[in-house]
Amino acid sequence: MEFAISINNINSTVCAKPFVKWAGGKGQLLDTFRQYYPSTLIKGYIRRYIEPFVGGGAVLFEILQKYKVEEAFIFDINEDLINTYVVIKNDVHNLVEYLSDLECKYLNLDEKSRKDMYYDIRDAYNSRALKNNQPDVERAAQFIFLNRTCFNGLYRVNRAGHFNVPSGDYKNPTICDEKNLYAVSSLLQRVHIFVGDYRECAGYVDKDSFVYFDPPYRPLNVTSSFTSYSKFDFTDEDQIQLAKFFSEMNDTGALLMLSNSDPKNENPDDNFFDELYKEFFIHRIKAKRAINSNGSRRGLISELLVTNYEVKD
Repeated sequence: MEFAISINNINSTVCAKPFVKWAGGKGQLLDTFRQYYPSTLIKGYIRRYIEPFVGGGAVLFEILQKYKVEEAFIFDINEDLINTYVVIKNDVHNLVEYLSDLECKYLNLDEKSRKDMYYDIRDAYNSRALKNNQPDVERAAQFIFLNRTCFNGLYRVNRAGHFNVPSGDYKNPTICDEKNLYAVSSLLQRVHIFVGDYRECAGYVDKDSFVYFDPPYRPLNVTSSFTSYSKFDFTDEDQIQLAKFFSEMNDTGALLMLSNSDPKNENPDDNFFDELYKEFFIHRIKAKRAINSNGSRRGLISELLVTNYEVKD
């Protein structure tokens, strides 16, 4: 596989970052995560990075730019998200043209006309689906446009798979972040991109791999139960099956790290994850999250990081 950029040229001048806002994005935790990455990654011995729930890709872009990883494998069950990754990798020029046109039209409209444009594009986006897994530039542009202009940058779909987030209220949103899209495209030349369930990564995991799992979090309570990254729910049973898969991947000799919510924020006696991952190393880190709609309950809370390797202080 030919790389678009040399590993030797990866430095601070390459500043690719997530091209979409994503629920549970890890951008705020990257400084903390560096304390928990395996030492072999930091020393440059890990050649393959795998992310079975890629989402917005904050950790992916961090690792590709800071460490000497030769190739990465990413997966997500969200077909439109993966389509957008593929389009950015293979057809970023046309994508930038589409987004530039949308941005120009949108920013020149008054508030009411902006909302009309938003709902017209949302209707068009929902009226057709991806076909035969072929990259779709127009749909990728619509996906990014909706993400940049919808309420709170949410991605939410109903049971029919239709995007149903209302319009946001932004004065000057960046719809076409051209420099970042080109930087992301360069990094993605080293990335194998797949749509599918996390289990599909199994064939690529070996002893020279570092795998980071970032599944939909287990809700801390009813008000925080936003897991609809796709039309498929992620239940407690799914969490249990993921823990079994984590254990299976441990047997390959790969280095593994997994994030999830810490139920002890709400119930100190809830040992759900402590029991599931009792054979591994469980770390509690601080993150800025809203536990519920009560403003007094917002701020730093505990989240879990599970590793199959010891982390030295």
